[in-house]
Amino acid sequence: MTFTNPAVPLPLSAASFIRLHAAALTAGLWAANTACAQTASQPALQPALQPSTTLQALPRGDAAKQLPIVLQAQQIESRPDLNTLAEGNVEFRRGGLVIRADRLAYDQAQDLATARGKVRISRDGAIWSGPELQLRVQRFEGFFLEPEFEFTQLGAGGRAERIDFIDSARSSALRAEYTSCPRDVPGEEPAWVLRTRKVEIDLDKNEGIAEGAVLRFLGMPILALPRLSFPLSDARKSGWLPPSINTDNRSGIELSVPWYWNIAPNRDATLTPRIITRRGLGLDSELRYLEPRYEGVLQLDWLPDDRINRRSREGWQLLHEGKLFKSALYSADLVRVSDDNWWKDFPGRNRSITPRLLPLRLNVEQPFVLGDQGQGLLYARVLTWQVLQGSDSTVITPYERSPQIGVRLSGRSAGWEYGVESEFNRFTLPHGEATRAGRQSGERMHVLGQLSWPLRESGWWLVPRLSVNSAVYSDSLALPNGATHVSRTIPTFSVDTGVELERSSRAFGRSLRQTLEPRLLYTRTPYREQSKLPSYDAAAKDFNFVSVYSDNQFSGIDRVSDTHALTAGVTTRFVDVASGAEALRLGLVQRYLLRKQLVTPQADGSPDGPPLVQRLSDALLLGSTSVFPGWNLDAAVQYSPDSQRSVRSIVGARYSPGPFRTVGATYRLARGLSEQLEAGWQWPVFGGGPKQESPATNCKGTWYSVGRVNYSLKDSRITDSVLGAEYDAGCWIGRFVAERLSTGRSEATTRLMLQLELVGLSRLGSNPLRVLKDNIPGYRLLREERRSMQPTDDRTASFYD
Repeated sequence: MTFTNPAVPLPLSAASFIRLHAAALTAGLWAANTACAQTASQPALQPALQPSTTLQALPRGDAAKQLPIVLQAQQIESRPDLNTLAEGNVEFRRGGLVIRADRLAYDQAQDLATARGKVRISRDGAIWSGPELQLRVQRFEGFFLEPEFEFTQLGAGGRAERIDFIDSARSSALRAEYTSCPRDVPGEEPAWVLRTRKVEIDLDKNEGIAEGAVLRFLGMPILALPRLSFPLSDARKSGWLPPSINTDNRSGIELSVPWYWNIAPNRDATLTPRIITRRGLGLDSELRYLEPRYEGVLQLDWLPDDRINRRSREGWQLLHEGKLFKSALYSADLVRVSDDNWWKDFPGRNRSITPRLLPLRLNVEQPFVLGDQGQGLLYARVLTWQVLQGSDSTVITPYERSPQIGVRLSGRSAGWEYGVESEFNRFTLPHGEATRAGRQSGERMHVLGQLSWPLRESGWWLVPRLSVNSAVYSDSLALPNGATHVSRTIPTFSVDTGVELERSSRAFGRSLRQTLEPRLLYTRTPYREQSKLPSYDAAAKDFNFVSVYSDNQFSGIDRVSDTHALTAGVTTRFVDVASGAEALRLGLVQRYLLRKQLVTPQADGSPDGPPLVQRLSDALLLGSTSVFPGWNLDAAVQYSPDSQRSVRSIVGARYSPGPFRTVGATYRLARGLSEQLEAGWQWPVFGGGPKQESPATNCKGTWYSVGRVNYSLKDSRITDSVLGAEYDAGCWIGRFVAERLSTGRSEATTRLMLQLELVGLSRLGSNPLRVLKDNIPGYRLLREERRSMQPTDDRTASFYD
């Protein structure tokens, strides 16, 4: 059968269709589409193919045999049970496979499609194009000559001399090139390109193997490997990870080459040999495990012979948590290092939020239920510390708790809300610390209880509350009054009330909803002598908008401020009706003492300060706004009515007119203690269109300046700083960042980080991204993470065998 119109090529919508079903092929019957048999006098509706950029995956096995073949062309010649020849804008479809060509011949007996002239294959998000293709369709077996290929989800591709399709899961390419840079400039090499002698792909094994791989960047070979193995998805795979290079002024240049071991789906390990020019050889290791009833991470950093310190040095951490019995939980957080200078020499390997105070925590908890509206928690804990002291500064060692055993209860009943905590603690200090600091060990049993009757309605609330803080002490040495056992019980009564009013308004050219939220807190706590009692965990609360509404000015258990005071404050907000965003906030709060306060903190925050006779406390004022396009302004001031000047203040401004453009500054003042100015930014300084949502999409390139600087106005010196530059060429990104961390009044550690990110492949060098995100408010990655090639977990990046 032949359908042709040699005079006028048929448009795509009127082209001939042949649907060849598996059953018809088995029976040897080829049927033309009904539309092809219609004459001009018998018009009929023709089915139309629905275009799709994301076709479903091609089924395998018996399911593939049931898929129809859809053929579309300007001219089709067919011999039933033998072959079909299509010419002119040919489109051949079967499931998720699409073949387009100038000419295509299909042999039914061999299930062989032969295409020539501008051949293009689309399958599973990959596109191949070239001059000639032979393919056994069902088995996806054949070859493609001189193809160019593209992975649409990655925005990357390349070319090869020949690709052999072994089956639907395996393929092999000869003399292949891969890059995410533009490849349409004749005679010009892409900015980066990975060239290989041979590449083998196995989807079932999730593995790609390249032989004779050479990575070229700006015309220069930067990496050559005889054999390269890499994963084809997010699944983890054993092998070498990209190397990392770090430089700092204390250790010199450090080269690390991680090796990842995929032990099992729920267990893996990473071993990282490293060479440090000034210190010698080292090894970092990490073991991760995830079981049905427990999980954890074990990390170990080891220098067997530090040439500077002339000794072995190590640091380790264990994070573990799990379940006991049916509902009990347990956890461990253990951090230890070999010496006091670890935090200075290896700032990138600190395992604690406080690098000079390393915890060892053990915890067991058993939650339980009390009636219909109550719950409880029974727990036992151990907490010890390793304190890293310095030559020019000393850290006061916190008390260790060995053990800490307690129970907590909370719930509601008949409109009442209650909460009870009872806890036993044994406080100790490391050997020799008690004598040096003039402190002593001891034991404490305390009970905290509160009972309230909250009344809450729309627009207002009233919460009367009665609280009790009771403690019994037993010290290893006699107390100042000569006793070794002492107790005290302190009640507190408070009433917290407030109103929420709102109205519609219009300002700044938009509709707003304004709220007015006055709040009043009355607190009465009788005086109890406490200066002769031990103080294990008492410290002054920071004076802010949250703590000013608390019953007690101390955190911890050992001190309770005697208070007869009234705290009054008001907050007003302007909320955008359309977006729900807060456009403006203003607040003011102040406490009024109805009598002098005898139990107060000292200026440094420690307990047992002088009596407080000032009736009016310092006033707290805050304000924030985003009414100006691109601007965020905020300020908080602690104002003293006695000295008539601010005691503390924080004023900040940030300007972010668009993506990858942000600059901000913050001024911090604690009068008599510190005065600092902080500035941070990410800003394009030279290159292509900075106003677009994503950075440069071609290789013209854009330079960005990034950084943060902390300057002490009191000491007239820079304390901490991060300075760097980023260059986005579209298909690759270069980053250079220098970080300076103060480790003492006259000491600092400076790190240099250099990274080359080949978009669609991997990142090489050190990793400054965490430093930039942690230090620059509003910082954004120049290229969003591509999950398939740039996962959060670096273990799924490129691997080398």
